[in-house]
Amino acid sequence: MAMNDSLDTDSDFPIAVDADTKFPCKAWERLLVKTKYEYIPPKDRLDSDTPVSADCVRVVCISDTHSKIEVQDPKTIPYGDILLHAGDFTMKGEPNAVHKFNTFLGQLPHKHKIVIAGNHEISFDDNIMSKDHLDPMFGSMNKYVNEMSDLEVKSVKDLLTNCIYLEDSMVSLYGINIYGSPWQPAFGGWGFCLPRGEALLEKWKHIPTNTDILMTHGPPVGYGDVVKGGNHVGCVELLNVVQKVVKPKYHVFGHIHEGYGVSTDGCTTFINASTCTTRYRPSNPAVVLDFPLPSGHSKEEDPIIIHTKVPQDLTAGRKKKMSSAKSRVNSALYPGNNKCNV
Repeated sequence: MAMNDSLDTDSDFPIAVDADTKFPCKAWERLLVKTKYEYIPPKDRLDSDTPVSADCVRVVCISDTHSKIEVQDPKTIPYGDILLHAGDFTMKGEPNAVHKFNTFLGQLPHKHKIVIAGNHEISFDDNIMSKDHLDPMFGSMNKYVNEMSDLEVKSVKDLLTNCIYLEDSMVSLYGINIYGSPWQPAFGGWGFCLPRGEALLEKWKHIPTNTDILMTHGPPVGYGDVVKGGNHVGCVELLNVVQKVVKPKYHVFGHIHEGYGVSTDGCTTFINASTCTTRYRPSNPAVVLDFPLPSGHSKEEDPIIIHTKVPQDLTAGRKKKMSSAKSRVNSALYPGNNKCNV
């Protein structure tokens, strides 16, 4: 990813705020006319017991574990080369809970663990932690500062020593580019929340076009975003950027527990990997996928190229993405055994 590919002006960006950005149900009804949606049932997904192939990278996806998995046997999480956690690994981002989560990650055999924050990780949101007043939802931030002092860290993010933490940044593993972002539409006083529309679009503008696996905490509209009442709550701008600009092979997220599952638009496979149910029971199994090892790369190589908060030229990679769309769909969803490769 060349550093000189940055955008000079926002006018170069091909996506504008959607007219129905504040009305995701209305937006999805309109977008669905021109968008493919296919749910992929569990029987058509990759079985976690399938042996790991030497020419594929096994990726295990979880999210929204909310401090519930630390008491489980680490073997309950399927083996893989890479573990992705799409946020909400705690209930309120308490430093002690983060420390326990990090200890649990250290017990897992996956060579690489990639983690992003979610709205429950309020201590990871610098805007919240910079407050010196009483937060009406969580109380004083001083208790978080005191816990960090006891753990001898200045930032709660420093506690994540057993994983790669992404926040609007990218890591390249085995030639696979993984970009992570914690944001979602605002509600309540939680972390990493922004108003629908321009504020969120500004975050999505930073997603590089050569992203293979996109991790966000919140879902795009239409895919894994339906809540109990039947309403869509995903981000309209996120879907537009994913489908029209970035076109990643996989989009992994969580946030909406009842949206757990896998679906596709024929180009991108959307994975709501929420581990916990709406009652915060960690009963949803991890979603497993095999990513073909890119040419010229080996699973023996070390990472890590991290690209942090660099706006990318969104025209340079578009032709490449469009020309390879068919092969990406075929390899991702319809391998020779007619099983979905997730």
